[in-house]
Amino acid sequence: MPKGPKGEKRPADAIGLAVMIGRIATGEESDNIENDGKDPAAKSLGSKGGKKRASNLSPERRKEIAQQAAAKRWGKS
Repeated sequence: MPKGPKGEKRPADAIGLAVMIGRIATGEESDNIENDGKDPAAKSLGSKGGKKRASNLSPERRKEIAQQAAAKRWGKS
């Protein structure tokens, strides 16, 4: 069975899904999104981590890291 963006179960056929969406839009059925157990504050901070790390690194160090990553990605084993 297909799952929605938060892991909730959805109908597999297009007509059933359209009917469910219509019911949710009219309020006949509730769209229950379950709590994923993650702290909202931690989720918002997690998206900022890469930008903060990049701003703290010097351009030379960022270049070294990128070259190492490219060597691992494209190097022959």
